[in-house]
Amino acid sequence: QVELAESGGGLVQAGDSLRLSCAFLGRTFSEFIMGWYRQAPGKERELVARITPGYSTDYADSVKGRFSVSRDHAKNTVYLQMNSLKAEDTAVYYCQATNLASSTMYWGQGTQVTVSS
Repeated sequence: QVELAESGGGLVQAGDSLRLSCAFLGRTFSEFIMGWYRQAPGKERELVARITPGYSTDYADSVKGRFSVSRDHAKNTVYLQMNSLKAEDTAVYYCQATNLASSTMYWGQGTQVTVSS
């Protein structure tokens, strides 16, 4: 079983930065692709960014150049650095882990990010 615990959300102004963290517990971190998703009110959950164990990354077009995903295998933690935040980035941000072998997915409980304009 995998447990994911997000932290770092909050209320910021447009143009500010935030860093989200997701602590991974319970299995071997290097066996999982780690992703960040978000869900705004009235909208579907969408992929924001993901990173493989080998540090390959993928981003939604809407955040390219502003957000950066990273992972620390020593700390079993994945990060999402969010810069130049916009009001449309307001959402609940979820951490996700996908097992490379089985494709089993695990989700965190989410952390709220609110950007005031």
